[in-house]
Amino acid sequence: MPFDPATLVYDDRGLIPCVAQDSATGQVLMMAWMNAESVARTLETGRVTYWSRSRQAFWVKGESSGHVQELLDLRVDCDRDCLLAVVRQTGPACHTNRRVCFYTSVTGGEETELMGPVASS
Repeated sequence: MPFDPATLVYDDRGLIPCVAQDSATGQVLMMAWMNAESVARTLETGRVTYWSRSRQAFWVKGESSGHVQELLDLRVDCDRDCLLAVVRQTGPACHTNRRVCFYTSVTGGEETELMGPVASS
């Protein structure tokens, strides 16, 4: 059955959360927002394209940094209101130059940074 991005459930801003997961490790890399057009562009190009809320513009992951996300599989959750992009990640996924955006742990009321930035060569 052909997929239509209009069948997804978007919030009142026309956005849907998309979690990116590394295909090789299963590690959750990041979460960002998409709209119907960025979903369509992602499927068309194979390059994950998000919607930047701050810039109000499309954001092709890795376009300026080279830290590309190649889409291998796009999955829709049971309520159709959240996406999972299974990707081949090149370089760090986080804008802080860390492998993942989820590098802060809160355990027992204490916050701990789990990893520092990736060393540049």
